[in-house]
Amino acid sequence: MAAKNFPSVFVSHGAPTIAQQATPATAFLKGLGVSLGGIHGRPKAVLCVSAHWETEKVMTSAAPAPETIHDFFGFPDPLYQLKYPAPGAPELAGRVVELLEDQNIPCAVSTDRGLDHGAWMPMMFMYPEADVPVTQLSIQPDQGPGAHLALGRALAPLRGEGVLVLASGSAVHNLGFFRSGSSDVADWARRFDDWLAATVEAGDAEALVDYRTSSPDGVQAHPRDEHFLPLLVALGAGAGAGGKDAKGRTLHRSFMDGALSMAAFAFE
Repeated sequence: MAAKNFPSVFVSHGAPTIAQQATPATAFLKGLGVSLGGIHGRPKAVLCVSAHWETEKVMTSAAPAPETIHDFFGFPDPLYQLKYPAPGAPELAGRVVELLEDQNIPCAVSTDRGLDHGAWMPMMFMYPEADVPVTQLSIQPDQGPGAHLALGRALAPLRGEGVLVLASGSAVHNLGFFRSGSSDVADWARRFDDWLAATVEAGDAEALVDYRTSSPDGVQAHPRDEHFLPLLVALGAGAGAGGKDAKGRTLHRSFMDGALSMAAFAFE
């Protein structure tokens, strides 16, 4: 039986090639499911908030058997053969709709949305047997960071119901500086990554919502918000009694491919 009070977790999912690499980040992800299970028990289900499902309005998926979506281009052929045949979580989708609508956040339901690589790649490492039910929740980049913090706060009760809220994006994500296999990390990327870890650990929700102006190099670290927004959902979902936002705990920090931070955090 799943233990209660799971943390909400933000992970950086990296480039699709991570599926075939052995890096500090993949070692961390392989151990994450085990470490969470050792402390909290096995999750009843996973709600994944991926940077790669963008919609105008909030949506969740009730697909009973979500397909593996290969939503990337120009990568080695074997990556397109990978499958992650986990069962869906229609009941969780219904609970998500209920929680969001209780906070006046309308949520539509897709009956067939599968798992994009922001969801199945970390899940493939965390739960390689693909036996934990999983569904997704979309992001709305046009609504900004504040709306995603509120979205997470509305989902906070799931943590007490044996559900792992897994937010998947990237702590630093500027593909203009992507260099496959490079270990050279730009100074601006390290500065932002350091600021992010310190701000998460301080639980400074206001600074995180306003990261483009409150942080060094925020605009360069994230030319668009989409890979940062899942972190705000995880932060909000970590809210405790009275809706107080949680101070985060750093789980992992590393870089790959030049400018992709693989930082991960837990909120509880």
